[in-house]
Amino acid sequence: MPPTEPDTAPEIAHIATPLLDVAYITGGPADGPPVMLLHGWPDDAHTWDRVAPALWEAGYKTVAPWLRGFGPTRFLSSQTTRSGQIAALAQDALDLANALDWQRFSVIGHDWGARIAYFLAAVAPDRLHRIAALSVGWGPGSLPTPSLPQAQRYWYQWFLTTERGAETICHDGKAFARYQWDSWSPAGWYEEAAFERTAAAFENPDWAAITLHSYRVRWDEAKPDPRYTEMEKRQRAARTLAVPTLMIQGGDDRCTLPATTAVNEGHFTGPYRRAVLPGVGHFPTREAPEAVSRLLLDFLATGTAEA
Repeated sequence: MPPTEPDTAPEIAHIATPLLDVAYITGGPADGPPVMLLHGWPDDAHTWDRVAPALWEAGYKTVAPWLRGFGPTRFLSSQTTRSGQIAALAQDALDLANALDWQRFSVIGHDWGARIAYFLAAVAPDRLHRIAALSVGWGPGSLPTPSLPQAQRYWYQWFLTTERGAETICHDGKAFARYQWDSWSPAGWYEEAAFERTAAAFENPDWAAITLHSYRVRWDEAKPDPRYTEMEKRQRAARTLAVPTLMIQGGDDRCTLPATTAVNEGHFTGPYRRAVLPGVGHFPTREAPEAVSRLLLDFLATGTAEA
């Protein structure tokens, strides 16, 4: 695809879906191939700020929403269950694509966003051109109990299943998030201004509830929202993924240990590639945006993930 000048500068927009008023950053040619950029936790839509411009210049149209419970995205009703299930977030992504009139699109996701991308590839492969997943691997079925080294890195998830963990995220959530930034990547990787800008997204009134439910339901320590029961059944039934996939792993990721994503190739029947970025931690979009951009552009342009 020849590079083209974006028709529009990046802007923040809003659109209504069945459950949400979704806020998102968008840019690139209006008629460019659509790409949805999904952030993780604890992060926000600005994680793509140094990656998206390369996609725009190459002719892609991107939308980077704030997930439910983050930033200016809001629930339309106070009665909606504040579910943090990946199924709920995946349905939000489909609802957003429908509202944008995107019939088929690519998804690039980091952390929670990666889990959403895999989930969509399992339940709605006909809607996806391809997916790229950063910092999280995929395996079929429900999440297994992790190895002891990985369980140690997931201490924050176990902590959030306790009442004291809930008190911490509700009353000192910003400090809790900062600790993850400090410990998931090599020291000195971020600037204070970047964290402060991101932490503003955690002031969303539903951020703590979404965070707690997401990690508690992940390990069967909270009840799932029945709205997504059938969707989750379809996801758990998937044994392999056929959507072309690029997995980007930080070689010095101190949250998701690189060894945990090194053995997943057999779960993909479509083109699959795993790219490791040496010296990079859990936030490749922020730590190595140029390298991430190059990998994504090559992947999106070829339509395959061949090495």
